[in-house]
Amino acid sequence: MMRTEVLFSVPRIYQHLGSLILLLGFTATLCAGELPFIVKQKLHQLAIPETAMGVYVQEIGASEPTVAVNADAAMNPASVMKLLTTYAGLELLGPAYTWPTMLYGNGKLADGVLHGDLVIKGYGDPKLDLENFWLLMHRLRQTGLHEIRGNLILDPTHYDIPNDDPGEFDGQPYRTYNILPEALLVNYRASTIHLFPQPEKNAVRVVIDPLPDSLHVQNHLKLTQGACGDWRNLLAIDVIADKDDKNNVTVVLSGNFSRQCAEQSVMLSLQDSAIYTRDLFKRLWAQQGGLFHGDVVVGQAPQGLTPLKMYQSPPLADIIRGINKFSNNIAARQLYLTLGTGDAVVNNSPATLAKSDAAIRRWLAGKQLNFPELVVENGSGLSRKERISARHMGQLLLAAFNSPVMPEFISSLPIAAVDGTLKNRFADTPVKGLAHMKTGALNNVRALAGYLLDKKGRRVVVVFFVNHDQAGQSRAAMDTLVHWVYDRP
Repeated sequence: MMRTEVLFSVPRIYQHLGSLILLLGFTATLCAGELPFIVKQKLHQLAIPETAMGVYVQEIGASEPTVAVNADAAMNPASVMKLLTTYAGLELLGPAYTWPTMLYGNGKLADGVLHGDLVIKGYGDPKLDLENFWLLMHRLRQTGLHEIRGNLILDPTHYDIPNDDPGEFDGQPYRTYNILPEALLVNYRASTIHLFPQPEKNAVRVVIDPLPDSLHVQNHLKLTQGACGDWRNLLAIDVIADKDDKNNVTVVLSGNFSRQCAEQSVMLSLQDSAIYTRDLFKRLWAQQGGLFHGDVVVGQAPQGLTPLKMYQSPPLADIIRGINKFSNNIAARQLYLTLGTGDAVVNNSPATLAKSDAAIRRWLAGKQLNFPELVVENGSGLSRKERISARHMGQLLLAAFNSPVMPEFISSLPIAAVDGTLKNRFADTPVKGLAHMKTGALNNVRALAGYLLDKKGRRVVVVFFVNHDQAGQSRAAMDTLVHWVYDRP
């Protein structure tokens, strides 16, 4: 009888032990530095080996990491590389740094009439968007200038960088994330396609802003029933450039759009900088009551001209919020190019990738941070070449927390279930509002890195990289680690 009872109780004992191990997986690692059991389980379910990921977790003020798994492997961090670029920018340039855009009159100016050319020279302003370009026009008009009888000269010579193919990365040359850096980049050369369901007309209204004369639209969208869902994948956008003039573009919209969708929008970059800037300048200048009779020319500003106006961008502390919260690639690339020049109006022009790389490495060395595996191609993470280890990204975040620019840096990061790329992540969990983290995503790459305030009020650095063909499924494992860190004793 006793033997029989023991034989039946053994499975129950193992069952309880298994439950205990699962519980411990949430509250403690099996050994210091190891991956929590519950996270290992998730990775195993997803068929992602530990060799394909790098994890680093360390509490602020602790001498050793809590978790460090494959943490020294050089990995592609995708957009998490923006943390390096923005932190370096804050320390090297300062939170109040602004980018100038210079406006010159090359000719006689009398009674508000410029008998010559208006010259605009850019120095890499990453936020010369539609609103700020309008403000630039407004301030130019306030100088008393109302008529320009020459041409519009655009000077982009502050940048000396390769003339790459914008479609080289993924074959999508019109997508705005592939826009290449330009010293004079107006509104990211972007046209925003706004879609409005009109059930009363059984149609979809399409509005493009701004809409230059050289851009045409063919709307073949069908209004449908049902949930809005993944509306972006239900429509097709074809861009047809004129054979004789590639800047004369027709956008053809087809596919389905649900009447349940609210207003949605898609941004495309469809024209080269000269044509785009000319058309936008003409429209905004006319709105200001100005007259312009010329055309656009790309060239270099003559030496010795006296500025009509110097326009200053918003401060860097504001700009990095867009870079990190919404993963703005082109703004990150423009910031990266600025790191090697600083006050470019005074000295050290032109900006080059080599100067920026050297500036980053000098800055790291000055902080006693040695990252031999580091590869930075453009500073945005939109790269197949960029590399950093999870440990060194963690050490970078630890250094940033002890930096004078820490408040500006952390406030630029997405907040869990609140805004940015984390707006729809960690909702209805204890982590909501307590994690400031940057996400990253490329084909076969997923990344998450930043700061978490745990349930005991301790600030913890968390880094999780995955480089694997199953990386797109790794979010559950990453979120599980974040919850484990929050709940740990």
